[in-house]
Amino acid sequence: MSDRDRRFSSDGPQDWALQLPLILVVASLFLLVAFELFQLIHDHSNLLEVRDSQEQTVQEGAKLRQQVETLAGQTAQLAADGDAGARAVVEQMQRQGIKLTPPKQ
Repeated sequence: MSDRDRRFSSDGPQDWALQLPLILVVASLFLLVAFELFQLIHDHSNLLEVRDSQEQTVQEGAKLRQQVETLAGQTAQLAADGDAGARAVVEQMQRQGIKLTPPKQ
């Protein structure tokens, strides 16, 4: 067997010496991708839990905002109708940069 035949033979030690690092690199990349995928799935489930735990608070905030807007609109309507106390409240709010408008009907 000539040197050329030994070099291109798949049974030689040189071939194994080249395959081992390649196998290690491929295995390392596979493990890295698997780990990152696991982390992404874990983080995603944590984010869903946080969002679900905040849902009730968000709904209560929206309800409170609606109540405040209704109250502000009714106060502005009273002020437009001539109520002195409501007019004082509206003027004070305007000085603070908050504009109260009567509700649209």
